[in-house]
Amino acid sequence: MERTDRSPEPASGFVLAGGLSRRMGREKALIEFGGRPLIVHALEILREAGIPASIAGARSELGAFAPVVHDANSGSGPLAGICAALAATRGQHAIFLSVDLPFVPPSLVAFLFHHARVTCRAITIATVTGFAQTFPAVIARQALPALASELNAGRNGCFAAFDAAAASLGQSVSCVSTELVAQSGHVLHPDGLAPAQWFLNLNTPSEMERAEALRKRRIA
Repeated sequence: MERTDRSPEPASGFVLAGGLSRRMGREKALIEFGGRPLIVHALEILREAGIPASIAGARSELGAFAPVVHDANSGSGPLAGICAALAATRGQHAIFLSVDLPFVPPSLVAFLFHHARVTCRAITIATVTGFAQTFPAVIARQALPALASELNAGRNGCFAAFDAAAASLGQSVSCVSTELVAQSGHVLHPDGLAPAQWFLNLNTPSEMERAEALRKRRIA
């Protein structure tokens, strides 16, 4: 029987929160931003995009916020969390967001997922001012063997692993220009931030201060 249901195929969302937070000096996921822990912001971005959200990483204390997928290569960086999550999910795609990107609009996550489904590409990410952003990333389960091979070889860099996984499938990484999707109205930021501000990465106390200042300016 021909399928008439055109709803999106099942997908799983994962917040990557297994890092050691060395530059921050304390557990990054639990640091409050705008009165709420960063892990809460990241989970809500995925959920508001219509994606069920879990946490990928080895920090069990985060289990109070969402289900946690633990990785067997704790300390190997986000690529280990990606591989563990892809191995655990049943959906054809998984969407990954790092815990330190509180300004990413949910509509961008939703658009990247839609783009990945339409183009049938294994790896889909965004670009801003021409530069590729590692996260958020939409990754098809078929990319897992190549990603795991990179991880097992000690090559833990996510973007290089994305390139290798796409190439193993005869593809390239699909890059979506945030400026173009913003100008076309396909992606809108709820606080009116420009695309260049969506990817403000919070790795240090000074970056946290900058982000808080930006948030307060938008509220004002």
